[in-house]
Amino acid sequence: MSGISDSRNVRVAARLGVVSRLGLAALSMVLAGLLWTASQLTPSGAGLGTHQQLGLPPCSTRILFDLRCPACGMTTSWAHLMRGQVVQAATANVGGCLLGFMALATVPAAAWMAARGDRPGTRTVMGVAIGLLATLAVTLVDWALRLAAR
Repeated sequence: MSGISDSRNVRVAARLGVVSRLGLAALSMVLAGLLWTASQLTPSGAGLGTHQQLGLPPCSTRILFDLRCPACGMTTSWAHLMRGQVVQAATANVGGCLLGFMALATVPAAAWMAARGDRPGTRTVMGVAIGLLATLAVTLVDWALRLAAR
């Protein structure tokens, strides 16, 4: 009986449902759109304010308190990153640079999972969660250092 497969021991790979696949496809398209948009912007020489090219207002925190917020420079960071200017991207906002790299990795991965219907493994989900938490921590530390240097 060693050559016969016991159906009780065969593990069926979990498949994603239609809603999950559509969600992953949407995630991939939204991130690709954001990356493309960033590639069309000219990074601000000031290291922040690039988002104003999209018709958005200046940062409220800068206007009200004359301080950079943790997100100041993120759009500039993505604009630099899409030009391959990693050092300038990290200088504008290190958390934004990390998020940009995560977005670059997520676009094809999410599209692949959506197309194939493969469920992400536990290690993948944990890796993404840890990556996002680490990026948040790095963003807050970077912000604190910028405030302290003021």
